[in-house]
Amino acid sequence: MSPDAPLRALVITVVHHPEDARIRHRQIGALLDAGLRVTYAAPFAAHGVDLPDVPGLRPVDLPHAVARSRGEAFRAARRLLAHEAADHDVVLVHDPEIVAAAAGLGLDNLVWDVHEDTAAAIEAKPWVPQRARASLARAARAIERHAERRHDLILAEYAYADRFEREHVVVPNTVRVPGTVEPPGGSRAVYLGSLTMARGAATLLQAGRLLTVATRGEVKVEIIGAARDSRTAETLTWGVKRGHVVHHGFVPSARALPMLDGALAGLSLLEDRPNYRHSMPTKVIEYMAHGLPVVTTPLPLAADLVETAGCGIVVPFDDAEATATALIELSRDRERREAMGRAGHAYVREHYDWNVIGHDFVRHVTDLARRRRGEATGTSALPQHVDEPAPRRTGSTGSTGSTAWERRGLAV
Repeated sequence: MSPDAPLRALVITVVHHPEDARIRHRQIGALLDAGLRVTYAAPFAAHGVDLPDVPGLRPVDLPHAVARSRGEAFRAARRLLAHEAADHDVVLVHDPEIVAAAAGLGLDNLVWDVHEDTAAAIEAKPWVPQRARASLARAARAIERHAERRHDLILAEYAYADRFEREHVVVPNTVRVPGTVEPPGGSRAVYLGSLTMARGAATLLQAGRLLTVATRGEVKVEIIGAARDSRTAETLTWGVKRGHVVHHGFVPSARALPMLDGALAGLSLLEDRPNYRHSMPTKVIEYMAHGLPVVTTPLPLAADLVETAGCGIVVPFDDAEATATALIELSRDRERREAMGRAGHAYVREHYDWNVIGHDFVRHVTDLARRRRGEATGTSALPQHVDEPAPRRTGSTGSTGSTAWERRGLAV
């Protein structure tokens, strides 16, 4: 490949929705804007999503890794890596199972974007038997150690750094912050994102019921996103039939974010789970970016952000009554909710704007891609370890039996 040819990136997920905001609309969008050619492999058909027709973007359909049905996606991802990774300057993967699928292939251009604490997340997965959770958590930590020895990592949270021996680049979950926003209104409390019981589905629906009764339907809860499992879907269907909530279903990010404009407040009612204690819910930043007060449970990062910015109310875990009360108070106090909306918007515009952070992400990925291309062609390239404001990077290749990873069900 000519050193002057456009850089090529292979982006893969088998777990996330093809329209995932971080993957599709922030990272891939930034890479395309920077002139890279991107191959995007994701479970399009499984989610009923048409293959995108976007200049510079080549879509590839993969099976969906869901619950215990993960083997087909694992094998398809491994075949794709074996056939196409070498034709790309950088391979950006978003799931631990793809890291496992790459084992033994000797890839020197793979970068894992670490979205969550996989081991801690196992506790919240209803399809994982209780007796298997400890062994799967240990296996997840083993994948992390394996990845750190052989690949570059990008972390979605600064708090994730404690799990790794080396420092790694952090690309936080942020949004493009509009320059101006509508003031919050008085009638729509919104929840944005996929919904599970661990993400507060029961509290959300119960708060919707209390609001409907207390305000005679003047204040409603709107849910923008799909249920992630059958139990949540059944609960949500019941709430909609009862008139407790309005459910818009899955809406692509480009259309979902404008639906926040003019709402009363944004809701983030996650339960107190290990995986959530070290993560910043992206929805909190999205609400702030669109000028909404935030009502959140007291998870450390979310509560600290809301209190520091002065942009919302922290309510106890699993407390629908406190949630409904906070929303009623905001609906009756226009001055207070507008002040919170302004404060949150100003804070994220200064600290969490993808319009700024996206450039840092592209710079890091293109540096890795040019380094690899330079090594492949024998031309000068960036050194293996580069001193830069973003943290230092890790090594390259190695091998581990991939079938063992698959047998242990490490696609979590």
